[in-house]
Amino acid sequence: GLFLTIGPKEGWQVYSSAQDTDGRCICTVVAPEQNLCSRDAKGRQLRQLLEKVQNMSQSIEVLNLRTQRDFQYVMKMENQMKGLQTTLRQIEDDRKTIITRNFQELKNKMDELQPLIPVLEQYKTDAQLISSFKEEIRNLSMVLTAIQEEMGAYDYDELYQRVLRLDSRLHNCMGKLTCGKLMKITGPVTIKTSGTRFGAWMTDPQASQRNNRVWYMDSYTNSKIVREYKTMDDFVANVVSRTYNLPFKWEGTGHVAYNGSLYYNKYQSNIIVKYSFETGRVLAQRALEYAGFHNTYPYSWGGYSDIDVMADELGMWVVYATNQNAGNIVIAQMDPDTLEVRKTWNTEYSRRNAGESFMICGTLYITNSHLTGAKVYYAYSTKTSSYEYTDIPFHNQYFHISMLAYNSRERHLYGWNNGHQVLFNVTLFHVIKTQDDS
Repeated sequence: GLFLTIGPKEGWQVYSSAQDTDGRCICTVVAPEQNLCSRDAKGRQLRQLLEKVQNMSQSIEVLNLRTQRDFQYVMKMENQMKGLQTTLRQIEDDRKTIITRNFQELKNKMDELQPLIPVLEQYKTDAQLISSFKEEIRNLSMVLTAIQEEMGAYDYDELYQRVLRLDSRLHNCMGKLTCGKLMKITGPVTIKTSGTRFGAWMTDPQASQRNNRVWYMDSYTNSKIVREYKTMDDFVANVVSRTYNLPFKWEGTGHVAYNGSLYYNKYQSNIIVKYSFETGRVLAQRALEYAGFHNTYPYSWGGYSDIDVMADELGMWVVYATNQNAGNIVIAQMDPDTLEVRKTWNTEYSRRNAGESFMICGTLYITNSHLTGAKVYYAYSTKTSSYEYTDIPFHNQYFHISMLAYNSRERHLYGWNNGHQVLFNVTLFHVIKTQDDS
């Protein structure tokens, strides 16, 4: 089919958009910037212009009335002068019979009136000018009124409602999107600087939009203390709302909060623990068969990071390595209730050579280092059981990453970057799923 990429016109902003497999825009919602609309800058300018025109119109009307009055007066004078001139001519004809004094008096009067003649001419010109002014003002007024009506037709509230309707249609369209493929990583934004060089922090991707609790687990071992913050703002301000004392210490930094529970690797074991934040009790624990632990197959930075629990759009996963797979990464899909492994995939990427890894839409993305210059270097798709080498750089701002985890609700990567808690933004590439697709 034909795809057109339409850039928003000046003064319009992209509200949201979706793309097809080749990155072409399928649907884009653009809305006017608020300052374009009738109650904002341009509307205000228009109204001010109309007021100015109306004020001018009134001034011209006043001037016109005044001019008309003066004009009538001058016309009368003109007649008087004409009469005087005739009289004078007669007098001159009949000069000998008139007393000189009278004649002089009339001559003086005539001299006084003489300068009025150019004034009269000027008045005539002014009167013409005023009537052409009136015509122009009338035209301008009509144009402005028409513009105002046209702009008024798109009242901001009405436009906003249309944008909302379009946006909900776009979200329906977005609902048809299959899972996205990672295209780029931007950031990071430093949220806070706290704790030791190593640690983990997270929010629950399954929580409702109103619930934004943050959990914080400093260091990679020898601790049972989990701090909870009601919101990200509280986390930044260091306002702790609850503290949990776990029944067992954790190992590594690969923990995840999911649907109200914390999943973590129990100290010196390959056991996964599911701990309920609500009841403060362990709901399940299970050993991961053959999984190396306690620095047998950690990420390149060490820190007992052998077992990494993850959650994405498709559910829960755990990433580790086994002897059977020669120390290469194994991906397991895990039941969040029972912690049973439903299916595993063997990759060919050495876990000790991996800096960090995270799951997005059933694909495991592996970074080539935990140090500066790191990039997402390898991607393994569980859907196709195949891998590809990638080159997606990201900015390792503080030179050492000990935790990187994807949150599907916010589309962020949570990172622990050398004692800084950071967030990366991810750009996913979407494929539109149509009715024909199986």
